[in-house]
Amino acid sequence: MQFSQRTVTCGGLRASDVGKQVVLNGWVHRERNHGAIHFINLRDRYGITQVVVDGDAPAELQQTASALKMEYCIAVTGTVRPRPQGMVNPDMPTGEVEVKAQKIEILSTCAVLPFMIDEDNKTKEDLRLRYRFLDLRCGGIQKRIALRHRFIKSIRDFLSARDFYEIETPTLIRSTPEGARDFLVPSRLYPGKFYALPQSPQLMKQILMCSGFDKYFQIARCYRDEDARGDRQLEFTQLDLEMSFVKRDDILNLMEELFGYVFNEVLGYQLPVHFRRIAYRDAMNTYGCDKPDLRFGVEMIDFDDLARKSSFNAFHQALESGKGAVRALVAPATEGFEFTRKYIQELEDAAKIYGAKGLAWMKVTDEGRLTGGVSKYFEGLDGEVLTVTGAKPGDLICIVAHEKWKKACVSLGAVRSRLGKDLKLIREGFEFCWIIDFPLFAYNEEEGHWEAEHHMFSAPQVQFLPTLESDPGSVLGDLYDLVLNGYEVASGSIRIHDVELQKRIFRICNYDDETAEKKFGFLLNAFKYGPPPHGGIAPGIDRMVMIMTGQDSIHEVIAFPKNTFGVDPMDGSPEEVDPRQLEELHLSIVYPQKQEKAD
Repeated sequence: MQFSQRTVTCGGLRASDVGKQVVLNGWVHRERNHGAIHFINLRDRYGITQVVVDGDAPAELQQTASALKMEYCIAVTGTVRPRPQGMVNPDMPTGEVEVKAQKIEILSTCAVLPFMIDEDNKTKEDLRLRYRFLDLRCGGIQKRIALRHRFIKSIRDFLSARDFYEIETPTLIRSTPEGARDFLVPSRLYPGKFYALPQSPQLMKQILMCSGFDKYFQIARCYRDEDARGDRQLEFTQLDLEMSFVKRDDILNLMEELFGYVFNEVLGYQLPVHFRRIAYRDAMNTYGCDKPDLRFGVEMIDFDDLARKSSFNAFHQALESGKGAVRALVAPATEGFEFTRKYIQELEDAAKIYGAKGLAWMKVTDEGRLTGGVSKYFEGLDGEVLTVTGAKPGDLICIVAHEKWKKACVSLGAVRSRLGKDLKLIREGFEFCWIIDFPLFAYNEEEGHWEAEHHMFSAPQVQFLPTLESDPGSVLGDLYDLVLNGYEVASGSIRIHDVELQKRIFRICNYDDETAEKKFGFLLNAFKYGPPPHGGIAPGIDRMVMIMTGQDSIHEVIAFPKNTFGVDPMDGSPEEVDPRQLEELHLSIVYPQKQEKAD
């Protein structure tokens, strides 16, 4: 097709271009017909330029302009001129000028739009995803995709300048247990055998360390067959990074420097030189989770001693075994917000989702006395309660007790999160922190054995090596998570590089030597040939860009995401395939039987 190619983009013209002959290519964003005069807002990804067909334009040009509809793709040839006095648009970079059209070519037409192409499209998500090619034309998502590009580019610039190699690892690998279900790929050439799509390049990057590539990174595509949610997808992108001859602080310091550089380059935002470091147990006791949002206070308080002094039997029962806990927090009095019984019930419901049996509470009167809820069980303890909690008149004291320490913390942590949003306590900006000193193992109650808290290749802290097998529950790992605004955005560890230590970890996690050799023999073999000490981390690209752009879902920063059911409404995947393809792969489908309803 012959057409006039653009000489400038729709966002490129300024007052200094007045008098120039130009060609613009783009989409009709808006079209206004004022009798003989036509105003056309022409858009591409660079911006919008106003095109005008004057009343004295030739009839053919007038006719073409009259035929235009929104999202027609056109070419415009014309002359740049200043906008008339009083018609300048200061909100548009091109707002001082317009293009007087001399020729308009319709390159393609557009069917009736399912929704308007706006700066921020508020259409229901499934319709947006079905017509994602239109949704991606909207200004808001185009800006987010552009920021994502700059984010990744700045990572590459920073790491390349520090002697890191970007190395691709395979997409078709051996299936290894890493916590989530694998996506499996059947082999046509080897019937009954399968590749797996990588949940992460974990083992490959460790083997790269064994190969002498001491500084590796990759913008890696990863795949996990798990339920989707707002900040998770079946397929996602992470910065994968590994280094040899390092200790934990080397990696933490590098990440602080990296994100300080990236946030300044991409957003012009200055991060602190170092991020706060919080031990896992302190994070749970203070914030009720291992990914705390530090943009607001409302810290949790150890209420065990006061609970014992109270006459409330439920508190005593929670502490009786020595493994329980009573935790409290103070919801600050906020102008225009009332702690009604209905609202307190909503807070209790939030706590119960995470295992709490209830939410105890007390209010502080203007006279500094406790009232309501469980206050009658603290008779004579008003002053001590106020001293320990720091509560002031109008505040609400919330308390959770549970026979299991973690459930008490997590349940009250959910109340804290709810209060931060409802009371509008969350500050603008970005708050990073490191969570360190995680337990290396977690006990699987259902299956009756220990398993890795993160993954089985993380090293234990050296002081716990003698008691690995005898007391796995007390072992802390050389693990670290990076948290931003209440989201875990990166996870990493110093890795095991000793083959015998790796086997010990496998055994604790219920993998005997034979099973470990079958599943991980290629890694264990590499560890026999002089592996270096090494460690790494993997920040999530999607989640970080989501936070940087102020979104609540990673769908808003991914070009072609799946919906919350793992379906792509645009191409219809997942979909059945031709039976001949199944035959070639030596596969047959066994569909789940539908259960008949009882009479």
